[in-house]
Amino acid sequence: MIETILLSHGSGRGLDELLHGVILPELGTDPAAPLEDAAVFTLPPGRTAFTTDSFVIRPIEFPGGDIGKLSVCGTVNDLAMVGAVPHSLSVAMIIEEGFKVEILRRILRSIRRESEAAGVSIRCGDTKVVDRGKADGIFIATSGIGVVPSGLDLSAAHARPGDAVIISGPIGLHGIAVLAAREGLDFASTAVSDCACLHRLAGALLAVSHARTLRDATRGGCAAVLNEIATASGVTIVVRQSAIPVPPEVAGACSYLGLDPLHVANEGRFVAIVPADEAEAAVAACHTMEHGEGACIIGSVEPGTRVPVLLETIIGSRRIVDVPSGDLLPRIC
Repeated sequence: MIETILLSHGSGRGLDELLHGVILPELGTDPAAPLEDAAVFTLPPGRTAFTTDSFVIRPIEFPGGDIGKLSVCGTVNDLAMVGAVPHSLSVAMIIEEGFKVEILRRILRSIRRESEAAGVSIRCGDTKVVDRGKADGIFIATSGIGVVPSGLDLSAAHARPGDAVIISGPIGLHGIAVLAAREGLDFASTAVSDCACLHRLAGALLAVSHARTLRDATRGGCAAVLNEIATASGVTIVVRQSAIPVPPEVAGACSYLGLDPLHVANEGRFVAIVPADEAEAAVAACHTMEHGEGACIIGSVEPGTRVPVLLETIIGSRRIVDVPSGDLLPRIC
């Protein structure tokens, strides 16, 4: 029984022991099946979407998830934001010497559980072991392939004046949950990450609206995403502070730490730009789906000015919403 990762598990007989004794069984792969250099499969008809991501979060286990769940959700969501139905994933792991195998098993179970729930297959992967102190436990890199239905064309450059801005749920929970777990912040200990796969929620919104843009608000939070959309589309986006759903634990932590909730990362929330006359139907569709119960309209798109994003404050003034300068909360994904 392997208890701790050794450098010898990076190649040869040790790697074979790690793969067949731990990784393949936990992922639900038949250990007796041949391990080829590449997966071969047939995609359904449609345009192919392809994305890749890497995950270096600290701590690797946090309220609401772990690095394994995060790696699946992050990649599935990147596919969903272009309207793709996720199909297949690859998973590559860089594991540090001395890493506890029981923790690795928990991470692998999360990967399997989340991918099965999302309806995606893990088709291939890779495992490397590095010297103690060179990987902070474990790093994971994932790539995903999905299929975009015919006629769907989502882009950050498609927002138009008059459109409505929708957020799929309360913001800031992931970043605050990870920060609280890392730093032992008792006043924010009730925060639970919103980490979730959003492809079915996105599909429900797309079924009732001609959405122009979907973007998941991860690093940089909603502020970064809104600025990216406004800049790419040549418009100004105005959001209402009173309409933005900020959970009490996020509001309290941000007030204490001097953070703007719009800058805090999410892993289970997206921003949608939809025609104004379809916004209410889009929100109602989200309310019928898991992870979309808190969806709401938070603003509108206006003709472009020198300022990409403005916030209407609760006292009626307007202020600029800037892109965060660097990672305010590092290592959150």
